[in-house]
Amino acid sequence: MASDGILLGMGNPLLDISSVVDDEFLQKYDLKLNNAILAEEKHLPMYEEMAKKYNNVEYIAGGATQNSIKVAQWMLQIPGATSYMGCIGKDKFGEEMKKNSKLAGVNVHYYEDESAPTGTCAVCVVGGERSLVANLSAANCYKSEHLKRPENWALVEKAKYIYIAGFFLTVSPDSIQLVAEHAAANDKIFMMNLSAPFICEFFKDAQEKVLPYMDFVFGNETEARTFSKVHGWETDNVEEIALKISRWPKASGTHKRITVITQGADPVVVAEDGKVKKFPVIRLPKEKLVDTNGAGDAFVGGFLSQLVQEKSIEESVRAGCYAANVIIQRSGCTYPEKPDYN
Repeated sequence: MASDGILLGMGNPLLDISSVVDDEFLQKYDLKLNNAILAEEKHLPMYEEMAKKYNNVEYIAGGATQNSIKVAQWMLQIPGATSYMGCIGKDKFGEEMKKNSKLAGVNVHYYEDESAPTGTCAVCVVGGERSLVANLSAANCYKSEHLKRPENWALVEKAKYIYIAGFFLTVSPDSIQLVAEHAAANDKIFMMNLSAPFICEFFKDAQEKVLPYMDFVFGNETEARTFSKVHGWETDNVEEIALKISRWPKASGTHKRITVITQGADPVVVAEDGKVKKFPVIRLPKEKLVDTNGAGDAFVGGFLSQLVQEKSIEESVRAGCYAANVIIQRSGCTYPEKPDYN
C-alpha cells in the first residue's frame, strides 16, 4: 500500500483553456501540432480569441506535473497519497484550481502570488493532436522560500518519490536542486521529465546540472531526439539515446538511472542496466481518439502509481499505458470517477 504523502510533485500549475480549433488558427499564431511552447507577446490575444471564437472551450486544472500527480492519485485511490507544490494567483482561476485539486484528493500546498494572475495554457486541438501554449504568469513566481517553510518542507521529508516536469527548470532551478540533493542524501527516488524540445535546447545548462540526481528520466521521442542533437550525439535512434541518457554520470550511487521514452502509438522504450526493453502500447482506433493533451503526463502518473507501490518496471509501464489510453479518449487530462485497472 502507498503511504500518506509518498509521492510529491512540484511544477507549474496552469489552467488549461482547451478547444478544438482549425488550421487557420494554428497558422495565425505560428503553432505546430505535438509541440509545447511558452507564450510570447504575439500569442497573448489567443486566449481571449479562443474563448470568444469557439463554443466548445473547456477549463481544466492542468500543468504537466500537476496532471501526472492527479492521475497517480486517481490510480492509487488513497486520499493524500500524493502532494503538490506550485504557484497560483489570488484570483478566480486560482480558486478553481484549489477546488479541483482537493476534489482529486491531492494534498496541495500552493504558493499564492498577489501580483500575477494564475497561469493558463492554451490547448489547441486539431484532428485529435494538440499544440500547447503556456502563459506562466503566477506559475513563474514560485520561490524556494515557500519550499523552505516548515509546513512545506515537511512534504519533501515525508515523500519517498519526487517527480518534477522539466518545465519547472524555467521557474525555480534552485528549488529543484534543493529537493534533488535531499533525495540523493536520503536514499529517495528523484525523477524528472525532458518535457519539451525547447527545454532541452534553451535550458540545457539547468537540465544538465540536475541530471546527475535523476533516478528516472521520462520523455517522448521528439524530446529525446532534440536532447541527442543538443549534446552532439549524432543519432536519431531512440533506443540508443535512452541508453546514453541512462549512462549519464550519477550524483549518488544508491539507485541506477532508468530512462523511459514514449513514442505515441509505437512501443515504450525503457533503458536500464545497459539494456533496452520495448513495451507495446494499447492500440486505439482513430475514431476513439478525442485529444492527445495530457497523454504523456497521464503515462507518467500511471507509471508512478505502481512504482510507489514497489511494483516492477513492466507493471509500471502497463499502468502508464492504461492511464494514457483512458486520457486520450477524453477531452483534456480528465478521467472517470474510478479506474478499472487491475
